[in-house]
Amino acid sequence: MEEVIFTVKSNKKIAKDVYEMVLVGDTSGITNYGQFVNLKIDGVFLRRPISVCDFEKGKLLLIYKVVGEGTAILSGYVKGKTINVLTGLGNGYDLLVSGDNPLLIGGGVGVPPMFGLCKALVKKGVKPTVILGFNTKDEVFYEKEFKRLNVKVHVCTVDGTAGEKGFVTDVMEKLNYSYFYTCGPMPMFRAIEKVAKTDGEYSFEERMGCGFGACMGCSCKTLVGNKRICVDGPVLKRGEIIW
Repeated sequence: MEEVIFTVKSNKKIAKDVYEMVLVGDTSGITNYGQFVNLKIDGVFLRRPISVCDFEKGKLLLIYKVVGEGTAILSGYVKGKTINVLTGLGNGYDLLVSGDNPLLIGGGVGVPPMFGLCKALVKKGVKPTVILGFNTKDEVFYEKEFKRLNVKVHVCTVDGTAGEKGFVTDVMEKLNYSYFYTCGPMPMFRAIEKVAKTDGEYSFEERMGCGFGACMGCSCKTLVGNKRICVDGPVLKRGEIIW
């Protein structure tokens, strides 16, 4: 864990209540996709955890949804604004177990970490298949960015206003894959667990008080003992999760 001061390079709305923020600063503490950062936002007490969408030396890409006071304040940050950021948090996905045809499933604000993971897999010579799930057309983002990676992308919306009508599992059941990686809400996870054909990894979205294991607020029971989502996760393997 490292405390770093980043500077906002850009911060723009890309879908309904969804913003893309580019920060510049020391990214050496970020080592894997699936990790997250904790932002100190003016006027609120607790830091806000945001999944890492992508990173390279000196640049950090975050995508977040405005869901409350903290993210509403964050959406108003402009170029040149500085932010205190805790980096290097969480464990990230295991790329070594992907196989030749992994499946990446992102639901809503669970889509961002799938993007960086997809880039990393493609760089390894692996061609994943991607499913992006949203409620409606206005919420869809990053479809074009995934397609630029030259991978197969399925978009689905609950109301059918974009892509295929239905849930991510409706698409998932039609596909063959070697492994799966996913991030999104718990109802989506429970549905995936019922139809998954292989082993895989889930990245959990939990409310975190500190982000580095001190407060124990995000503890959960697993088949291999108690784990803290912020430290031992947010990525957990399918075989250790108690549903």
